[in-house]
Amino acid sequence: MKTMEISDIDEMLLNLPDERIQEVRDYVGYLLEKEKKRKAFEERVLKAEQETPIRFETVEDAVKAVFDETKD
Repeated sequence: MKTMEISDIDEMLLNLPDERIQEVRDYVGYLLEKEKKRKAFEERVLKAEQETPIRFETVEDAVKAVFDETKD
């Protein structure tokens, strides 16, 4: 199925002027970059889900931990 779709796109591209082909190329590059960022985000989320959650007794303890971390 995927090969057939790529062949269809190739045929359509043959009918476009060079300027439009460059626009398509730029857009595909944009989509690839978006996909790369999405995958990186997904990996970070999955990794974070594996970590043990940190529990605080109070909100003040949590805020103090954040400020202490930023001082280091």
